[in-house]
Amino acid sequence: MNKLKGKVAIVTGASKGIGAAIARGLAAAGAAVAVDYSSGKDGAKGAVDTLTMALAKELGPRNIRVNTVAPGHTDTEGTRRIGYVGSEQAQQMVSETPLGGRFAQPEEIAPGVVFLASDHAAWLTGERISASGGVH
Repeated sequence: MNKLKGKVAIVTGASKGIGAAIARGLAAAGAAVAVDYSSGKDGAKGAVDTLTMALAKELGPRNIRVNTVAPGHTDTEGTRRIGYVGSEQAQQMVSETPLGGRFAQPEEIAPGVVFLASDHAAWLTGERISASGGVH
């Protein structure tokens, strides 16, 4: 599949879980993928949202789109390692998820990112897409 041929994607946190699934999905669709394997996330979400908007404004005139995907409750190596998956607190939160009352799988987040990188999303930039199964 080459629907993203000629496009470059930068994926952060691509060493495992959601980031790895996203990097594989983008590469399978034909994109050149640059990955950052760091896993530190302290305070990063607000900074990423701000950076996304600033870069979209800066790079838009060069026809470069910048978007962010914010996954909801997802079953990853990290959420299992800290004991979150299967915990009573997690079950309560996940039960409120409109789409199935369950954790997402990383492979369910990746197609949304591939869509954002495709020409089908040509008018989307500076956006934060919540891939949360309906939890807000």
